[in-house]
Amino acid sequence: MNELKTAIIDIGSNTIRLVMYQYDKEEGLREIGNIKTVARLRTYLQPSGEMSEEGIQVLTETLLTFKAMLDDFEVTDVKAAATAAIRQATNRAEIITLMKERTGIQIELLTEEEEAYYGFVAVAHSSGTKSAVTIDIGGGSTEITLFKNKELQESHSFPFGTVSLKQRFVKGDIINGSEKKELIAFIKEQFKSLPWIQDIGLPIIAIGGSARNVAQIHQQKLAYPIASVHGYEMTKENLEELSVFLGNLSFNELKQLDGLSADRADIIVPALEVFSVLMEVVGSESFQITKNGLREGLIIQRILQTDESAFDKYNVFEGNARRLARQYGRTEDEVDYLMNLTDQLYRECCHLVYSQYNQKDLELLTRASKVFNIGEYIELSSASQHTFYLIANQSIDGLNHKERVKLALLASYKNKDYYQRFAAPFTEWMSREEYRKIRDFGALLKFVYALNVSKRKIVHAIEIQTEEDYVQLSIYVKNNAAAEKYQANRHKKHLERALKIPIKINFIEEGLNNNDN
Repeated sequence: MNELKTAIIDIGSNTIRLVMYQYDKEEGLREIGNIKTVARLRTYLQPSGEMSEEGIQVLTETLLTFKAMLDDFEVTDVKAAATAAIRQATNRAEIITLMKERTGIQIELLTEEEEAYYGFVAVAHSSGTKSAVTIDIGGGSTEITLFKNKELQESHSFPFGTVSLKQRFVKGDIINGSEKKELIAFIKEQFKSLPWIQDIGLPIIAIGGSARNVAQIHQQKLAYPIASVHGYEMTKENLEELSVFLGNLSFNELKQLDGLSADRADIIVPALEVFSVLMEVVGSESFQITKNGLREGLIIQRILQTDESAFDKYNVFEGNARRLARQYGRTEDEVDYLMNLTDQLYRECCHLVYSQYNQKDLELLTRASKVFNIGEYIELSSASQHTFYLIANQSIDGLNHKERVKLALLASYKNKDYYQRFAAPFTEWMSREEYRKIRDFGALLKFVYALNVSKRKIVHAIEIQTEEDYVQLSIYVKNNAAAEKYQANRHKKHLERALKIPIKINFIEEGLNNNDN
């Protein structure tokens, strides 16, 4: 499958969402439209178990609106998936038939196991975390999975979610102290019924709108310096502090709170308590947020069925970095070439003990080499600033936020002053040793990039020899290297600072003795 234009309609208990996607084998998967309506279908389930006529009408009107949008975007490939609210309705078969008749949209009713599985698929293909417990809390159900080394081990769906918990435990708009105690006791009892999550100490990865809102509120409180919640991490203490903070706000204050969707003002605290209890039961120290969930799992699985190589859950970042590089004008050949030169120069430096070889350091360097200076696609004269912003402020699958910032600092390196300016908001994220190492590695990458300034890939080997009081850097080229000579000599001062020794550069053309010191 080289190209696909498709849409997923996610019919949940709290919200109904239409997301339109475009998939291209070279550029990957991207959203081209995302529309949400807050339907609260769970509240239309009557004591008899049937969904009321009013609820069916809400669903009908929403799907008709979505159908018009699909027509406008000329999307004909559509998958409509329904979860707990329809699944729990005793008249679900009638609802599905009516929707087909009234809107022309065929609804597929997902089982509890399928809902949990697709959430896992989304997380596995977008997170660098190899083993974790996932939680996807919707309006009417909560799915828990356990995966190890990116393989699903266990899954379970509980028949409660944020909306149903509010209906059961909260009498007013917001939860009070006694109601919270009852809720926590209930959730703890439910989670302790799963022996496979007890005290296993793995990270929690949270899926869904409530988790994203929790992260957004926390970021607002911290005046967080970069954008997006995908890959954001919190501790149990962070969740507890947030619970106290939100518990002291009125319903109106919650509706006005930055980072919190107004339609979640009444359910955010119950959701937060569910997350806290799960962390306690699992014995987890890390609460991670993903922007991906059921919808992404559905579309990823769809693409993988026709192209097994489209996504690699074991090397999440690598595929995304290449797509990111292509998005900003870098060819596959250039990416591989820069990685190769980076590998050569790093190993030469380690061989002569100017750097201690470390596999993780080399991995970080080669990762950054793929996207080094991609901001030149926007404007050459301010490429460094654009590079840092582009990498630091967009979701990058396979990276948490600290890894993303380190990558941005490396890939945007221009000089010491720019580095200090970009790194200033993040100095507490790194040790002094990490700070210096990233700066030095940035200088190394800048020098490597100078060796392909003409984009002709003419450098084929790099060698370093130690002389008495300087380093001889021999660069073997296959063609005239005037541009590379100029840039390399211009930027060698950054590499000299990193290696802490003067450098003399010798460009050697094959078959000639052409020195330029």
